[in-house]
Formats: sequence, structure tokens, C-alpha cells
Amino acid sequence: MTGHRIGTLAERTGTKAATIRYYEEIGLLPRADRQDGNQRRYGGDDVRRLTFIRRCRIFGFSIEQVRTLVSLVQDRSRSCTEARDLAQTHLADVRARLIELKALEKSLAKFVATCDAQCAGGPGPDCVILDDLSGVSPAPASACCTGA
Repeated sequence: MTGHRIGTLAERTGTKAATIRYYEEIGLLPRADRQDGNQRRYGGDDVRRLTFIRRCRIFGFSIEQVRTLVSLVQDRSRSCTEARDLAQTHLADVRARLIELKALEKSLAKFVATCDAQCAGGPGPDCVILDDLSGVSPAPASACCTGA
């Protein structure tokens, strides 16, 4: 039997062997054929499919979204509109997270500025950042997330 061992597949696709086994376990990647010594063997279709899965994950698609996209790749009777709609939904989620991250950035910048102004270099327990994170004092940094 020819084909790639799991290590070769991992190297060719930039995926860890444990991740490949996990994808097999959850049915995202078909179970590999086995050779002498029960070693997994993968073919060219597995390389393409795993590369596709990995790229989907890099773009932040969830496992279930990837499962849907993989099923679309395999079914000519389904419309590419399904992929477009899924990507549109994911884009909206990414944009919402970006808004949250911008608010987080603003809060962290305020933490740093407050620390620089009030306690930088002092004892750790007296740090205004630690006070704010623990909820010990009514620090203004927590208000920056609400736009105040």
C-alpha cells in the first residue's frame, strides 16, 4: 500500500498528528487506511481535504462550520450560496469581536496610562491595575468599556 504516513501528512499540511487523529475521530477527516503495523496511510485526497480544513480553521471557522463547508465541497447538488451565507455570518461575528477587542484595547491602554501616572515602579500590591482587576477600588478604567 502506498500513501503518506501521519507524520508526512502533518508536515505537508502544517497540521499536528494529534489534530489529524482528532479530525478522524470526529468524522471531519475519513479514517485512514491501515498498513503493516496498523500504521495510518493517507492519499492525495486526504492531503487536499486536510489542507482545506486547516485553512478554514485559520480563517476562524468553527468545527461545525468546517463540517458544513466540507460537505459542500463534496456535494455538487448544493449551491455555493450556502458557503457564501456561512462566510457572511462568520464575517459578522468577526466584526462583532473586533468591536469588543477595540473596547478591550481602550481599557488596557487606560490601565497602563493610569499605572504610569499613579504607581509605576511601586510595590505590586499597590498597583492600580491589580486593584481594578480585583474589583477592590472603583477604578475609572472599567468605565472605558462603556464609552464613559
